[in-house]
Amino acid sequence: MPGKVKTIAVLTARSGKADALRKLLEQMVEPSRAEPGNLRYDLWVDPAHPGRFVLDELYVDRTAVEAHHATPHFQDYLAQIPALAERSVWSLDEAAVA
Repeated sequence: MPGKVKTIAVLTARSGKADALRKLLEQMVEPSRAEPGNLRYDLWVDPAHPGRFVLDELYVDRTAVEAHHATPHFQDYLAQIPALAERSVWSLDEAAVA
């Protein structure tokens, strides 16, 4: 049975791009949280590596993830990321979630 979807993205700033990356990621928080299918959208920074950020996202289902990916704010983010950061993303289906 389809269920919630967790997305984890790890972004490591390219040299000299940490501030620009952080600004872009911070701009994603409020519009992403406002999406109807979003349950959680949190931005974390690694204190040992201040240019490394983690996006922790939770959606009601895959349809909500697809809707997020279609938004103008996500499309803008996606267009800017290659110049700002290395990006790894995991999209996870719930298995045993409280």
